[in-house]
Amino acid sequence: MPYHLTILTGASRGMGLAMAQQLLRPGQQLLCLSRQTNAELATQAAAHNVPLEQWAQDLSSASAAAERLHTWLQAQPTGRFASATLINNAGVIPPIAPLSASAPEDLAHALRVGLEAPLLLCAAFLGATESWNVPRKVLNISSGLGRRAMASQAAYCAAKAGMDHFTRCLALDEALKPHGAKVCSLAPGVIDTTMQTQLRSADAADFPDAPNFAHLKTAGQLSSADDAAACVLAWLERADFGVEPVADVRRA
Repeated sequence: MPYHLTILTGASRGMGLAMAQQLLRPGQQLLCLSRQTNAELATQAAAHNVPLEQWAQDLSSASAAAERLHTWLQAQPTGRFASATLINNAGVIPPIAPLSASAPEDLAHALRVGLEAPLLLCAAFLGATESWNVPRKVLNISSGLGRRAMASQAAYCAAKAGMDHFTRCLALDEALKPHGAKVCSLAPGVIDTTMQTQLRSADAADFPDAPNFAHLKTAGQLSSADDAAACVLAWLERADFGVEPVADVRRA
């Protein structure tokens, strides 16, 4: 029986790991790209008898990651997969500071991981699978900060805004094809992850919104990684997935 293939970046921790764990279902096959592999995920996949491949892949070297993915996809036997999905989840926040006080290498790294890598991986995935006569989807994990400016977050906001807009372009591209992929850039809400810890523990002198993020935690307004992953995966399965190329789970 053909497998449903999911390619997932940033799968070693946080919401990415939660999504990977929830995808360990019969009929699934996972390819996970992260800075580090996750031994617990490998054990769980074996227990569920789900084929899993993990690449310890530095996504700041986006060209190498995209080339490796394209080559891997082209090498897959015909008929192995019933569907193929790419989820671009990885992202980083550089040290929190105004743009004028930010190190060039930190800004460049954030943009390479958060914008360049998803763009190149989308190109590799769609190019390598264009002849596959199966349903294909691209889900880019965006953020409300791609749609709302915030002080001391220029690189992260820029990466997510760029992700939203290239997804809009990609949706137009794919709509012109007989069997084009469905694509969406989705904001998953506010999630209790290490990224949130960074934001709420930042010096308010450098990050004026730090008290607001601290309030989200104390007021219990953060989703758990597991709950957020379930919402994102449920969005992926919606019959109208891709009708809105840029969406937010909080406005379902």
